[in-house]
Amino acid sequence: MQVEKRYRGRISQIPVCLGKMLRMFFYQNDWKVLPLSAAVAGLVGIVIRHRIFINMEGTLMSGLAVTSVCLWNGCFNSIQAICREREIVKREHRGGMHITSYIMSHMIYQALICAMQTAIILFVFRYIGVRFPEHSIFERNFLIEYFISLFLITYAADMMSLFISTLCRSTTTAMTVMPVVLILQLVFSGGMITLPKILDPLSDYFISNTGFKLIAAEADYNDLELTTAWSAVEQIKNNEISGTVSVGQLADIINNSKSATMQSVKSVQILGNAGETAGLTIGDLVAELSEDNPDAANLRKKEIPYKTSVGDLLEIAGESNVRSYVVKSTSRSAQRAAYDYNAGNVIGYWLKLAAYSLFFAVLAVIFLEFIDKDKR
Repeated sequence: MQVEKRYRGRISQIPVCLGKMLRMFFYQNDWKVLPLSAAVAGLVGIVIRHRIFINMEGTLMSGLAVTSVCLWNGCFNSIQAICREREIVKREHRGGMHITSYIMSHMIYQALICAMQTAIILFVFRYIGVRFPEHSIFERNFLIEYFISLFLITYAADMMSLFISTLCRSTTTAMTVMPVVLILQLVFSGGMITLPKILDPLSDYFISNTGFKLIAAEADYNDLELTTAWSAVEQIKNNEISGTVSVGQLADIINNSKSATMQSVKSVQILGNAGETAGLTIGDLVAELSEDNPDAANLRKKEIPYKTSVGDLLEIAGESNVRSYVVKSTSRSAQRAAYDYNAGNVIGYWLKLAAYSLFFAVLAVIFLEFIDKDKR
């Protein structure tokens, strides 16, 4: 009776419940989630280390992978936390334990676990060789900002699973439901999977979608290059092209090209000795074949068969200029306002993830308050 009176208040019950959870962490092997997090982070880090923060497509793929790691960690932290001791919670609730104190203890305990997992992820990523940006919105080390983001994604998923755990009677049921939840989070992440228009608005209500946008924004996605189109061009550089071209078309190509190679070709002398200023160059001949010269009209119509490659045409047009145009134009088309790296976006996503965490914690309290009436 004395013990019950001593811990009758909601605040005083929190350290009691928290102490019990910490003992379970050390003596019931709950600490195993930490090395497991390191293993998962290592596998993902090996895959993304040469992709994330490098270009648009690599950052999107890597962002989805990092978000999935956070979701996986958060979900499996607490999916069995309540259902495995459901009978104990029911008995202690009848004995005077407040559900709010119990859930708040879980919130503190799970926050500590999520913080350790996030630190492990960043340590593993850095050890493997992921190159993090040096910029930061808040003029601090980027890793601090990134730590907050990964922690909030993990914690929101953790609180979601804690709520699901209040609904499940057994750990078997909880572990059966968990893969379905993770698949739904992946599908509605808004990352690499395009949803039908009728379902697309639903993605805004998923933790994965907010987390994915946050990771993309912090990677400064909109300022990166989209290299997919140019990579496709490079793969066909050796492909041969054959056909016919008129003398006029060829003359216009040579005359309008600004590449260094073509400029050197235009300066080659075809009459006179090398070094003589009075000699006739290919550039002079091409100028004579311009559209403005009526005497060259018939010659311009003459067709010449050709056989070349995509690479040779790129060289004529100036490969660096073509690459710059292709990359810039495709990058602009891939930019999205949701991925802008600015304080408004980042803080907005942080607040949304924090709201998810609080929402699921409140739901857990509400549903667990009726545990005494559960006759299952």
